[in-house]
Amino acid sequence: MLLYGRNPVLEALREGRISEVTLAKGVEESFVREIKATGATVRWTSRIELDQLVGTTQHQGIVAEVEDLAWASVDDILDRAEEKGEPLVVVLLDGITDPRNFGAIIRSAEVLGAHGVVVEERRSAPLSPVVAKTAAGATSYLPVAQTKNLPRLIDQLKEDGVWVYGAAGEAAQDIARTDFSGKLALVIGAEGEGLRRLVREKCDGLVRIPTRGKVQSLNASVAAGILLYEATKNR
Repeated sequence: MLLYGRNPVLEALREGRISEVTLAKGVEESFVREIKATGATVRWTSRIELDQLVGTTQHQGIVAEVEDLAWASVDDILDRAEEKGEPLVVVLLDGITDPRNFGAIIRSAEVLGAHGVVVEERRSAPLSPVVAKTAAGATSYLPVAQTKNLPRLIDQLKEDGVWVYGAAGEAAQDIARTDFSGKLALVIGAEGEGLRRLVREKCDGLVRIPTRGKVQSLNASVAAGILLYEATKNR
């Protein structure tokens, strides 16, 4: 897999997952020094050739070849919370198929202290270079898992004492008046469609983010970030 973008490639270098990078001619010298300080071998090419190589101009002048990103397991996420001695915070995604939204949610989840993200196999964007770039390196630190059946996983989490809250713009319950202490799963649905009926029914409660503007809903990744902040700010 071709990984591109400065933060994702730097994180992969620091992890030892890659040892050689390709830079576009004209990249600023300070960034070149930062790359060389990792011990990586540097190859040079034109920016146009990088555009053609990755099929986008959004590579920020750096590309590297890495093994495909690997899915974690749900158990990896549960173990992560246990090892840290923290109550679980996991983000469940119901139908997020846009890779940029997916990557942005992973980034917010890592930054705000969640223990992992879970998607349903057939209803998610794949772990791709676009996801990795948008996540800005967070895929190197946060477990991202798949499940075959999201409603069934919700049942399993609830049996383990996890409270499950779904985000819904029409919900009566305000996130600011919701008790997010204890083990927690936050469910984010697809833009436009929202949460599927069965997923909604499995949640312990539906919560909304108060808005003041005339636009009725937030971008899924923005909503996830706000919900995560509210849920984790007192932890």
